[in-house]
Amino acid sequence: MPHHAPSQDRSWHALSPEVALTALDATPEGLSEHEARARLGRHGPNRLQQGQGRPAWRRLLAQFNNLLMLILLVAAAASLALGHALDAIAIAGVVLIIALIGFLQEGKAEQALERIRDMLSPRAQVLRDGRRHEVDAEALVPGDIVLLESGDRVSADLRLLEARRLRHEEAALTGESTPVDKAIDAVSEESELAERGSMAYAGTLVVQGSARGLVVATGERTEIGRISELLRGVETLRTPLLRQLDRAGRVLGLVITVMAVLTAAFGVLVHDEALGEMFMAAVGLAVAAIPEGMPAIVTIGLALGVQAMARQRAIIRRLPAVETLGSISTIFSDKTGTLTRNEMTARAIWLPDGEIRLTGSGFAPEGTLHEVHEGEALVAPLDLADHPALRHFLEVGVLCNDAEIARDEGRWHIHGDPTEGALVVAAAKAGLVAGELRGDHDRHDAIPFESERQYMATLHAVDGEPWLLVKGAPDRLLARCHRVRTATGDAALDLEAWQARLHALSAQGLRVLALAEKPADEIDALADEHAEDGLVLLGLVGLQDPPRDEAVAAVRDCLTAGIRPVMVTGDHAVTAQAIARQLGFLHTDRALSGREIEAMSDAELEEVILEVDVYARASPEHKLRLVTAMQAQGGVCAMTGDGVNDGPALKRADVGVAMGVQGTEAAKEAAEMVLADDNFATIVGAIREGRKVYDNIRKTITFLLPTNGAQGLAILIAVLAGSVLPVTPLQALWVNMVVAVTLGLALAFEPGERDLMRRRPRDPDAPLLDLFLLWRVVFVSILLLLGVFGIFSWLFNGQGESLALARAAAVNMLVTGCAAYLINSRFLHRSSLSVEGLFGSRPVWIAIALGMLLQLGWTYLPIMQRVFGSAALGLSQWLAILAIAVAIFLAVEMEKGVRRRLHRRGDASGDRGGASARKDARNDERAEAR
Repeated sequence: MPHHAPSQDRSWHALSPEVALTALDATPEGLSEHEARARLGRHGPNRLQQGQGRPAWRRLLAQFNNLLMLILLVAAAASLALGHALDAIAIAGVVLIIALIGFLQEGKAEQALERIRDMLSPRAQVLRDGRRHEVDAEALVPGDIVLLESGDRVSADLRLLEARRLRHEEAALTGESTPVDKAIDAVSEESELAERGSMAYAGTLVVQGSARGLVVATGERTEIGRISELLRGVETLRTPLLRQLDRAGRVLGLVITVMAVLTAAFGVLVHDEALGEMFMAAVGLAVAAIPEGMPAIVTIGLALGVQAMARQRAIIRRLPAVETLGSISTIFSDKTGTLTRNEMTARAIWLPDGEIRLTGSGFAPEGTLHEVHEGEALVAPLDLADHPALRHFLEVGVLCNDAEIARDEGRWHIHGDPTEGALVVAAAKAGLVAGELRGDHDRHDAIPFESERQYMATLHAVDGEPWLLVKGAPDRLLARCHRVRTATGDAALDLEAWQARLHALSAQGLRVLALAEKPADEIDALADEHAEDGLVLLGLVGLQDPPRDEAVAAVRDCLTAGIRPVMVTGDHAVTAQAIARQLGFLHTDRALSGREIEAMSDAELEEVILEVDVYARASPEHKLRLVTAMQAQGGVCAMTGDGVNDGPALKRADVGVAMGVQGTEAAKEAAEMVLADDNFATIVGAIREGRKVYDNIRKTITFLLPTNGAQGLAILIAVLAGSVLPVTPLQALWVNMVVAVTLGLALAFEPGERDLMRRRPRDPDAPLLDLFLLWRVVFVSILLLLGVFGIFSWLFNGQGESLALARAAAVNMLVTGCAAYLINSRFLHRSSLSVEGLFGSRPVWIAIALGMLLQLGWTYLPIMQRVFGSAALGLSQWLAILAIAVAIFLAVEMEKGVRRRLHRRGDASGDRGGASARKDARNDERAEAR
């Protein structure tokens, strides 16, 4: 082992920071990239051996663990006992094929979700070559210096080197649910795990403060040994929809089994049929009527939806979210970085002596500063040497700041918060270098920014004297300032004048920060009370973060789809309203502040929640109340969040949405969905995809059930009438298999319909199969039944053909009729009699081609004829089958047309009736509120 390799037995918590650094041959500035790569090669990736998933053989055996498979296996055994060896082999073969279909589909779904898990891999902020970098947590090595902030999940065991108001939640390690304080002081070597305050262990969560730590153990050598908990991303495949289908399948299976037994008994007792023949008829009825392929097809449909959302940068962590997305009626969204570009640029600075404007945009330190006279910026750039107050303002903005700018591959990037980065860029435009400033003014302590306090404070040595520097929300800081620093000295603060300047900047859509300071002669360690009073205001800075172009279009799509976007931001109300108007929000005349929300009762908040689209100066606790109020009004909510304290609101929301770029690990773990690009448009795209997935599942179920219904009815009617079965149990099995393996999968690949985002949100309590779809299932089942009996009777009774040929025609009629109905099913309401409807889906025609190829093999291959008791068809029989299939297609299209006309007539009569119009308006208002 190399000399700097960590020892699992070494008591790092008992060593001082300096000794720990020496032991690992590390420095406070971090390792070099070359050394980090070398250590990674020696120690291996920072990961544990992942637990093996369900083995393939167990997944295959699980396919037989359902009622239908048990019925079929019993039928195969009984057939063998009755001397029908060929039937028994055929039944067993088809059972195996159906099991393989489910096995392969589940395998694809699990692989797709495993790829999604990989996208949720944690990241870590490290110092390498003295610069801040973001790396995969797996790349951490002993000796790395890791930076921690509130909300971070620790990715390796760390010996703390710096800790500022640091508190950790260590329940995953110690079982202690209360957060514990951390410090850098060494503790006794005999200290229990929960008492090692100088350590930050892998898997624990930073709930407050910030820190720097030295990596002392990675991977399997960590204390907790469970970094894989960071990847508990995508949950089980059993969603509420699948559980509902499972329950319905079990009930349907039992009902059909009872009906099959009663039908067989009826044939024996009433028609004096042979027991063995009626037993096979009962088996055929059970096999025909139960849609055994449906759960597997729905599962693959959900998995395809998850994959499609991931391609659009929306990572689904919990599959039920796919179903819920189609019901979303309100999206509570953060502003910065989600509705806006998160490319903060300082545009204006207000000092006591006047306004300064800055040119340039983005994170590149390219631009100039200009004085403003009579509302216009002077052409000539100012000289910083002539403006000591501006220089001091910019220096404070850099010192009370944790962000850094860096240039990688020709592009400028911000390491840290973009808002803080904008202040560093503004100083760089004036010629100030952040690294030099921070090196000349040591930081002795800091109070990190937290959403509850809405400011950051640092303690520095300035010209040899200790000073407290503060940066934060202007309304919070103005209330704590009584004086302002001018060129001639401190003066009384004119609160009204500064509030007018704040309003003027906010009205331009700028995010405003205030900077202040005060002497800190007797302060050794900062506390919140030190920044609560006696501050001297230095000035205001207005930061521009323009709306995303795609967010403007996404808001428009939301409103068209009956979804209400609501902005929840920590910014000033005037700024938030200005951005909301640019984005196209509906209700922007009024904005509620966090203080107004706090002053309201729950009932009062529920009253105004339908009328206000902008909430400013809002904290995570306010988010929780907003979600609860909207849900009390019947809304189905999505809520975005990025901080550790957003967890309760994310969990309360119907779909919690965490930010993948700026979001903390705590927020990601609380959310159902993670945005890889922090973009509001991605949420809307995921809702569109969720609507499409649910639409396609309904289409798939509506397509599959008539096949089973027609087969089951055909066998039932034949037994009750005492006539010959038009389809044998083996043939019914074949039809189910062909439909499941080819036709049934096609609709899962359907693109969304044109009006998908012009519909109102789906009622989450609405049944999967409503009365309309039940009617469609019954109607098409009868059409297919008539087709099957018609072709069978024509050939067997009318033409005197053999029973084998008549049954072959009946089976082909059933599959061909289903193929025709598959084209109908592409649109539940719209007509398929168009070029788009008939030929607009490659998957549908590929499925039809595969299905018909299987049918041709089934019809003409001698071995298939012997096994299934079929015979070759002639051209005239195929033409008859095709004609009936076309008739079924046209009949369904006629039914669609009648329903569309009735719907339009109902709308027209509603418009003529005043009372109906008023009722519709009220319904629209309620739908919009939701």
